[in-house]
Amino acid sequence: MAPTSHPRLCNQGGPVPASAGIGLKAMHCDEILSSRPRIGWFEFHAENYMGAGGLPHRQLTAIAAHYPLSMHGVGLSLGGEAPPDKAHLQRLRALAERYRPGLVSEHLAWCGRGGHYFNDLLPTPYTPRTLERLCAHVDLVQTALGRQILIENPAVYLRFEESCLTETEFLEKLTRATGCGLLLDVNNVHVSAVNLGFEPLAYLEAFPVHAVAEIHLAGHLDESSAAGAPLLIDDHGSPVAEPVWQLFAAALRLCGPVPALIERDNNIPPLAELMREAARADQMLAAEARTAPGALRAAS
Repeated sequence: MAPTSHPRLCNQGGPVPASAGIGLKAMHCDEILSSRPRIGWFEFHAENYMGAGGLPHRQLTAIAAHYPLSMHGVGLSLGGEAPPDKAHLQRLRALAERYRPGLVSEHLAWCGRGGHYFNDLLPTPYTPRTLERLCAHVDLVQTALGRQILIENPAVYLRFEESCLTETEFLEKLTRATGCGLLLDVNNVHVSAVNLGFEPLAYLEAFPVHAVAEIHLAGHLDESSAAGAPLLIDDHGSPVAEPVWQLFAAALRLCGPVPALIERDNNIPPLAELMREAARADQMLAAEARTAPGALRAAS
């Protein structure tokens, strides 16, 4: 696929440092504002702030005065058949203009069809047809926002028979055609590797690391399939597992230090517990910066 003609894309807003951040949760906002913890940045979910005002915006405005922000969306349904909903995209643009996040990201997934939306991120096959559609949708979003977005690799539970591209090939072609960046979720890599039976380190080595501007780390749920095989669920409900920390270290060797997020969306613990995980990520980022100082780069 030939590259799409698009203007130079950049991240507009305060830069997100190549350090550890935490997903912003309402239950922690008062503590964050009163104690000002030493954390590099916070990531907020766009769909939680699409109302006109109220307490969520007062809290986020106060936090934005002291910390860099990243904005993470879950509702654009970029992999769906229809283009992103215009009203939703307008609300997203208003949020980006209001808070000027250093990074904006979304998922390689779909979640709506025919005006109906599902509380899940659903997979798409990796074919030239779906690639062309996704490129069009990413171009539309980047044009509307006037900036680059990052696309996150999914957690996968099955293979589509029609897929004729690997996930890493698909993402490489997407970045080349649209100029988008990538959000590398290493927990999703581990979950998919266990569920589908592939080697996660080989996946990372094939990943288009030149486009990675953010990394996510999260926990998952250990289950088993009806046949008794291991089955991991990407539920963000537990601490980061040791295999995911190991993949994070491998990713840093390939990417160099980039902003890294500790995600927790279920069973949310006290802020101090998330801070301990962020401190571990910061130690690993600092170690990589010391061993490969030339790899340190600003997110772009």
